[in-house]
Amino acid sequence: MKKFNYLVLLLFLILNFTGCEKRTGGVAKMHWDRDMCERCKMAISERKFAAQIINLKTNKVYKFDDIGCAVLWLKEEKIPWAKEARIYVTDAKSGKWINAKKAKYSDDLITPMAYGFGAYSKNNIPKNKKLYDFNYTKNKIFKIEKLNNQKVGNQ
Repeated sequence: MKKFNYLVLLLFLILNFTGCEKRTGGVAKMHWDRDMCERCKMAISERKFAAQIINLKTNKVYKFDDIGCAVLWLKEEKIPWAKEARIYVTDAKSGKWINAKKAKYSDDLITPMAYGFGAYSKNNIPKNKKLYDFNYTKNKIFKIEKLNNQKVGNQ
C-alpha cells in the first residue's frame, strides 16, 4: 500500500509540474530569452518582433524571433496546414500580440534576423511611414532570403 501511495504522489507531482502550458486567445506565453526560434534556433528576446504560428488541428505553437523566420519556416518545412495556420506577431509599438494577416508592416526597422519588418495594429499605425499588408511583406521576405542566399553562394 505504501508503494501505491508513493506512486500516486509521484504521478500527481509529475502532472502538476510538467503539465501543458495554458493559453488564452490562441497565443502561448513567451519565455523571453529562453524560448528558441523554431527556424534559426536563436533565443527570442526582442519583445516587439516575435511571432507565433499555431496549428489549429493540433493546437501546437511554434515560436519565432522575427516574422521573416516564421514566413520562411512555413515554406521551407512545406507545412501542409500553412494556409489554415493562425499567425500572430507582436506590435512593434506596444509589444502586444496581433493577427499577422491583419497587421500593417513597415520595412525600415532593425529586427533580430534583419528582415526589417515591424508589425502594427490598426490602433498603432505610425505616422510618416510607408506601410504594407501581410502578402506584400511575405513576398518581400522571400526576395530578401533569395538575395541573401545568392550572396552566400557567391562567396
